[in-house]
Amino acid sequence: MTTLLATLSDHLATVKQLLRLPLADLYFDEAIAPVNVRSTYRYYTKRHPQYKIIQHKSWGAALIDLQRFRNRGDYLDSIKGRNCGAHHIKRARARGYRLTEIERNDYIDAIFDINTSVEARQGRAMDQKYLEKKQCFDKLANFTYYGVLSPDNQLVAYANVGHYGNFHAFEQLMGYRNNDGIMHLLVGDITASLIEQGLTRYLMYDTYFGALPGLRQFKTMLGFTPYRARYHLR
Repeated sequence: MTTLLATLSDHLATVKQLLRLPLADLYFDEAIAPVNVRSTYRYYTKRHPQYKIIQHKSWGAALIDLQRFRNRGDYLDSIKGRNCGAHHIKRARARGYRLTEIERNDYIDAIFDINTSVEARQGRAMDQKYLEKKQCFDKLANFTYYGVLSPDNQLVAYANVGHYGNFHAFEQLMGYRNNDGIMHLLVGDITASLIEQGLTRYLMYDTYFGALPGLRQFKTMLGFTPYRARYHLR
């Protein structure tokens, strides 16, 4: 009985937290890339695999409101602190790592090596698609492809970022496991770059509550917070 009451109390606390989430209206604009934008909209708004009455990525979407920040420095100031993102970004930069846009077909071997560098991530075995070496990558019109290069110009992390309307979203993000802050640099510099461009309102990094504690902490360190997302197609 005690265990049941504790479980019900936990669920109630979660419901209360969800109801307090700020609302973000995310717009998919078909004019950007009709096929990809429509298919992504359908994916984001399909029924949640576990909670059928809600949409797949509606409650607890991990977002940064980019319009809160005037410039790159303003954003970095917001994530300062010993265990916050700016500290790790600075450390990675000091060790010679840098962010750049990449042509993925120039890094086929490097991407495969990153994908297969560990057997499991986030408590799950790597998906089969990462274990099969791609021979050629397509370039989608609404995507930008980023990489973090080491001091000797080796690819150590990469991210695929889609532009859908008034928001961008990380659709794939992977890197080697090390203590150099390369993933913080990857996410933080992409965020700062989008702020400087001023073309979009939000940046999305999947959902907040579905992630394991370590990934939730990582998202928080880089400025992501949970929202209730409401999706529109136009």
